[in-house]
Amino acid sequence: MTSVTDARPLTNSLTAGKLPKRSSLWILLASWAVTGAFFVVLDLSGAVDGFNIVGTLFFGTVLYCGAIYVFSRAVEGSRKATDRLMTALVTAAFVIALLPLISIIYTTAVNGLPAFLTPTFFTSSQRNVVGEGGGVLHAITGTLLITGMATIISVPIGLLTALYLVEYGRGRLARAITFFVDVMTGIPSIVAGLFAFALFALLFDDPGIRFGFGGAIALSVLMIPVVVRSSEEMLKLVPNELREAAYALGVPKWLTIVKVVLPTSIAGIVTGIMLSIARVIGETAPLLIIAGFTASMNYDLFSERMMTLPVFVYNQYMSQGVDSQAFVDRAWAGALTLILIVMLLNLIARIIARIFSPKFGR
Repeated sequence: MTSVTDARPLTNSLTAGKLPKRSSLWILLASWAVTGAFFVVLDLSGAVDGFNIVGTLFFGTVLYCGAIYVFSRAVEGSRKATDRLMTALVTAAFVIALLPLISIIYTTAVNGLPAFLTPTFFTSSQRNVVGEGGGVLHAITGTLLITGMATIISVPIGLLTALYLVEYGRGRLARAITFFVDVMTGIPSIVAGLFAFALFALLFDDPGIRFGFGGAIALSVLMIPVVVRSSEEMLKLVPNELREAAYALGVPKWLTIVKVVLPTSIAGIVTGIMLSIARVIGETAPLLIIAGFTASMNYDLFSERMMTLPVFVYNQYMSQGVDSQAFVDRAWAGALTLILIVMLLNLIARIIARIFSPKFGR
């Protein structure tokens, strides 16, 4: 007869043999370190030109998928290993989706920082500059003025159109508006520039007309459908019960929209507006056609040519002077500035959305 002290302790097969809590993270970091070391060796040997951060992340993530499966199968069994492998594949898909963004930011930062950090880059224009030096102040000013005017034009039109489609629109007119909004969403940006140029050339009888307000009109053509679509979807998310409760209290429909519908959806609407601004702030073709380019400061939207950041980058790269490297460096620095402005706009959108969200509002 076996004694009680000789009996083996009971174990649960579902919990026995587990990897440490943060093993997945450490294996992922180790995989990146291994592939990073491999690319460093290739760089030092001269097989590749420079350290490849995108290759490190990609091949390191692929290595992680195989490593986590092997370790998990050895310790936890095939069932848990398969589960970890599927999770690793989802993680790998996420990392691979981020690689283009990481590559763009990394490449732009590395190439643009030398000119970006010069003292005069944000305090001067390119007037009378033929080599090194100069700055991007005139392009930043033009970008902010033109994009701001386009926003002033587009937001009221787009928001009121979305309100009509959601709250009032019925029948053929609503369907026609929806159809044309869908068509405008797919319009190439250069067509918007040609439209603005043709419009003002006919109005002012000047085939060589170039001014900032025309660029704002071209950008507004591209912004309006984005604002309409994003605002429409946000307005549709407002529960009908809120509207019906207001109607039951005798509140008119227009006041229900102002006091109930818009405050409830304002966070999503602001986010959509910021996304539409980020969509058009980097457009080059329409602004090159109607706003033109200049090396001097211009604060007047209704007179003379006006430089913008996308056109500045294009012009610096395509019209290089004697010191070509200085022009290329300024092009990269201008691209970095544009990326930082878009990132700042998205940060502002998140802050505004958080402030005006119903759960934080009064």
